[in-house]
Parts: sequence; C-alpha cells; structure tokens
Amino acid sequence: MRIRYGETVKDFLLILAAAGILVVASTSPFFLINIARMLLKNNKRTKNGNIDEINLARSLAGLNKNKIIIVRRENNKFIVKLTEKGKKIIHEIQFHDMKIRPQKIWDKKWRVIVFDIPEKNRRQMRDAMRIKLKLLGFYQMQKSVWVYPYPCEKEIQLACEIYGINTFVNIITAERIYNDDFLLKYFKLVK
Repeated sequence: MRIRYGETVKDFLLILAAAGILVVASTSPFFLINIARMLLKNNKRTKNGNIDEINLARSLAGLNKNKIIIVRRENNKFIVKLTEKGKKIIHEIQFHDMKIRPQKIWDKKWRVIVFDIPEKNRRQMRDAMRIKLKLLGFYQMQKSVWVYPYPCEKEIQLACEIYGINTFVNIITAERIYNDDFLLKYFKLVK
C-alpha cells in the first residue's frame, strides 16, 4: 500500500473527509486555483513557496479525474465531495501516517493485542500486521501477542479494517500482567 500524494493534497483530502463536503461560491472560472490558494494560505508547510497554486490545482483536477473527489456545480456554487474510492484513500493516508500518542500520565493498564490470523490465504496480512505493530512501538510477548501501555483501540481497528482481519484480532485491556518488570523497562514506565 503506497501513498502517492503530496502532503498538501493529503491535507486537502483529510480536511474534506472531516468536513464531509465543501461548498464554494462559483464567482470565478478558476475554482480549483482558488481552492489551491486557500490551502496554501492555511498550510504552514507551504509558506516557503515550494508548492505553487497551479500545480496544486492540477493535483486537485487529477483527484477529480481519477474519481477520488467529485466536483460539481449547483446553483452558482461548486460542491466538492469524496467518492467511495476517496474514502478508501483517506483510510490509507490515516493508516500510513498513524501514530499512537502516549498519555501524559499512564493509566497503568496494558493493551494486549491477540490475533490468530490463518496461515492459509492471509499470511501476508498477518505479516503486515506484525510489521505495523512493531513500527508503532508494541512489544511482542509471543508470536501473535503484542503489548502496549496506552489506548490504541482506534488505531488497531483501522489496521484491522485496512488488512481485512477484524474477525481474527482481539484487543484486551489488562490491569495487570504477571511479572511485567520487563515491560515497564521497555516502555520506560514507573508503576
């Protein structure tokens, strides 16, 4: 799964996903350039001028052409919405950029991810899940048992959805793991 969009386009898609729909007055034939200007003005990463509005407008036109967004004109307004394909790409972007934020004060609960993903037909998904858990900083207690000290349910559910393994994964919240000194040391926590 490869994300092939620049950061500004990703930001636009995420804003569109959060808003659900964008409605813009159609006072200009340069609609996409006006959206690009708005994005560039509000995007701190682009204030150094690395991305110009014409290239961004072309990217937005490409999103429309590839049926990731729908741009239609209605009653002197432009309406921009995500398609189903666009929604899948949003999941990919969220998944690719996924990070789990540690709590400022640990709630002293362990999140245990347990999975039994069949070897037959789903080996790649199982291996991908292991790699993702490792990248997120989970500790591998056993082959298919991973531990993390902070809330991570939404992130794990998104990973399961992306990999199509929801029925094979369980998330357990445990107040105690016997002899967890090695976990406390690994995550640099004090009980």
